[in-house]
Amino acid sequence: MKRRGILNDRLSAALATLGHTDLLLVVDAGFPIPRDAHRVDLAISENLPDLRTVLGLVADELVVEGVVRAEEVPSNNPLLDSWLHERFTGAEFTTRTHADMLGEVARAAKVVVRTGAFEPWGNIGLFCGVDVPRWFGGEGVVAPAYYADKL
Repeated sequence: MKRRGILNDRLSAALATLGHTDLLLVVDAGFPIPRDAHRVDLAISENLPDLRTVLGLVADELVVEGVVRAEEVPSNNPLLDSWLHERFTGAEFTTRTHADMLGEVARAAKVVVRTGAFEPWGNIGLFCGVDVPRWFGGEGVVAPAYYADKL
């Protein structure tokens, strides 16, 4: 039996497919997931599981270098935005239009995870990164200058 971390077999397997720069979307219950998306549906009922729980568990398993959310999040859901900044310190934050999140960003995602969240603009994209100290920590290996702040 697995000791810790994500126990859901479909979500655990989907996370294992992600590599550097891949996009994972964690979305609310009403998100229009593209038909051809790799979909992991965790929704059971309203706010079960909630967005922050799923994002937090995913964050414990992935290196996240970027977070994308709808441009309304900072002004219209500031508590979510504040939580995201606290949880994903060191990540680059960007915004896209709500229409882009539902369309272009959703189509670009390698995996879409549906939660039971009933939360306005509760659709968050996570771009996978690299554990720089572990990846570039070998003897005689020099990390690129753009990773200097991550060492």
